[in-house]
Amino acid sequence: MTTTSRSNGISSPRPIKRVAAAMAAAGALTFAWYASSVGAQTTAPRPVKVLIISMFVAEAQPWIDKLALGQAITVPGLSPAYPQVHCNADDVCQVTTDMGKANAAASISALVYSGQFDLSQTYFLVAGIAGVDPEQGTTGTAAWSRYLVDWDLSWEIDARERPAGWNTGFLGINTKTPGEKPPLDYGSEVFQLNEALLQKALALSTNATLTDSPTAQAYRAQYAVAPGNQPPRVTQCDAMTGNTWFHGDLLGQRARAWHKLMTDNKGTYCMTAQEDNATYKALQRGAEAGLLDLQRVAVLRTASNFDRPHPGQTATESLKANSGGFGPSTANLVVAGQPLVTDIVTKWASWKNGVPATP
Repeated sequence: MTTTSRSNGISSPRPIKRVAAAMAAAGALTFAWYASSVGAQTTAPRPVKVLIISMFVAEAQPWIDKLALGQAITVPGLSPAYPQVHCNADDVCQVTTDMGKANAAASISALVYSGQFDLSQTYFLVAGIAGVDPEQGTTGTAAWSRYLVDWDLSWEIDARERPAGWNTGFLGINTKTPGEKPPLDYGSEVFQLNEALLQKALALSTNATLTDSPTAQAYRAQYAVAPGNQPPRVTQCDAMTGNTWFHGDLLGQRARAWHKLMTDNKGTYCMTAQEDNATYKALQRGAEAGLLDLQRVAVLRTASNFDRPHPGQTATESLKANSGGFGPSTANLVVAGQPLVTDIVTKWASWKNGVPATP
């Protein structure tokens, strides 16, 4: 039996057995290279109790400073802008992936498969800033996610060309109309995090005193709804992952509806994010390879801005506004996230075999 390959429009026969043999040989060489690379290490993989995952320097530096992450470990394949993992004597480490889905997936994959770290009992804390729906939070709010939903994986028809009766030009891939849940063919459209870890993180941080600012207080007062016009607090609501920074009332309504659709009305959209589904997918591949436990992943997002304007403001004005939330949001990553990290480290005997039961 033969199959056909095409090059510059010319077809030529190629035996299937020959193709299979070539693929097998290539796979063997790749595995041999990987095994020799890992085996060449002169030290055992570094144990990690908690790995904090940041996306850019303003999210990373508060952790590095607060937890005295003074040990720097260079890992091939990390972003050239952030080539090192930072650790301390308590086996807490931090990695900065760089921004966007591609960077997040590439950096986490490089770390997981580097052979430099023992991640078999590691807890992963994805901690980044975000935009917030004012009906669910305000600037400085810290939200733990139950669901991660991908915003980008959809079909889109320009709203000026959408069919009569459609309220949006967005619809799920391989669906016929908006509002129809798509088949999850990509395997990264929606993820649900471990409920036990979520509840533990929420319980440990719920009474944290979050950082605020006078500018943020004055700006949020212009919103007509709570909790958008209230002080920040720790809460539970979910992240929406998208490389496109959407903004405004209409796209905000689409975000709410899309999140409900993809979670079967179980989730609540509140935070915009760029990387979370990509980060989780890379970790999922690592779990499938037997290198880590996917039930040990938590996602924390803190609000640096609103995802839509306040009354009397245009979407463009809102997008460009200084809401005063950036400083509080980066500080509150540590304020809300550190109680979980500290509990894991100081009570490791209770955590090392899995999330301990909440009393």
